[in-house]
Amino acid sequence: MIERYTRPEMGKIWNDLFKYETWLKIEILACEARANFGEISNEDFQVIKTKANFDLKRILEIEETTKHDVIAFLTNVAEYVGPASRHIHYGMTSSDVLDTALAYQMKSAGELLLKNLNELKSVLKKRAVEHKKTICVGRSHGVHAEPYSMGLKFALWFEEIKRNISRLEHAIYSISVGKISGAVGTFEHLSPKVEEYVCLKLGLKPEPVSTQVVQRDRHAEFLSTIAIIGSSLEKIAVEIRHLQRTEVLEAEEFFSEGQKGSSAMPHKRNPIVSERITGISRLLRSNSIAALENIALWHERDISHSSVERVIIPDSCIALDYALGLTKNLIENLIIYPENMLNNLNLTRGLIFSQTVLLKLIEKGMTREDAYRIVQDSAKNVWQDHSKNLKMEISGSEIAMKYLSIDELEKIFDPNQMLKNIDYIFARSVDSK
Repeated sequence: MIERYTRPEMGKIWNDLFKYETWLKIEILACEARANFGEISNEDFQVIKTKANFDLKRILEIEETTKHDVIAFLTNVAEYVGPASRHIHYGMTSSDVLDTALAYQMKSAGELLLKNLNELKSVLKKRAVEHKKTICVGRSHGVHAEPYSMGLKFALWFEEIKRNISRLEHAIYSISVGKISGAVGTFEHLSPKVEEYVCLKLGLKPEPVSTQVVQRDRHAEFLSTIAIIGSSLEKIAVEIRHLQRTEVLEAEEFFSEGQKGSSAMPHKRNPIVSERITGISRLLRSNSIAALENIALWHERDISHSSVERVIIPDSCIALDYALGLTKNLIENLIIYPENMLNNLNLTRGLIFSQTVLLKLIEKGMTREDAYRIVQDSAKNVWQDHSKNLKMEISGSEIAMKYLSIDELEKIFDPNQMLKNIDYIFARSVDSK
């Protein structure tokens, strides 16, 4: 991702300094465990603990020759430590460091994403309560259906974000595993107690069974979860893009002082934030597919996943972090136009109450087939003649009015009646503890 879009906390997790610091922490913890078990003298461990360090430029310089990042790192650390460095990386393979560090990074990144999701959830709850009784038209297939509540749109997104929080919590749990089990995961040269010690100190669990690597279904679950969250954000963004269309204009992104919408057309106020979120979600989904491809490795491991992960894991975490920030600000500052919502609700001149008329006629004794035919014929007249409305057509139907009173007809066409159960919906969602 472009650096200016990266929030500092998330960017730090994926920079080289944090990565090498984590590598060094793992190596020192492994030595500490072995010192505790009497495999390394306390004098040697104190030298390692005191002197172990690295230099980013020097690592890159060594890697030019070794063509191996972990060896370059270890060589550089040895330059600081001296003879006691012989204990560092003892019985370990590169992936013991790489995969354990990657799990630590993903866990740290996931916890930041969780924090952002909870903040978005709070904003959605606030807007849901604010617009609980703001009536708009509900649409199916893009066509007016029945009256709806803008608050319910926010409540719907609130519920989906809650589910995404649960998904991410599980994905963080799944990815929070390390392995210090050697070249093919058999602990041939190192006690399993070293792995247990290192993982405990890092807040990870030992991988129950590993090869040379932690199995990539864990990483695929994490990135698939990120992709699902991104798709939920896109769902929100697409709805806002539709609501901001000129012919609709029921909601609009905040347009700041001095902001420009078009280089050619000064009048333009475009939903650029929503469109940006939509684009990011596509990237997240494509990265999740690459993560799924990484699951099938040859035998006890190959390196085909490595180059992919160096791109998709940091990019997905950073991109979702950015998209969550965009979405939170978008919802927080979203401009709502209740008057336009009412105008749009009345565009079809009462057709959105067709089901209410149908059910009332059935309730009063008419067969469903006869009631449906009467209401559909009346609706057809309204579609064809813009001077007509459904209430007028029904009131002019001798057959329909044999079953309905004037007071009943008035109540049928009251949009507030159609939201009589909204408190019930809110009680089991936004208002529940």
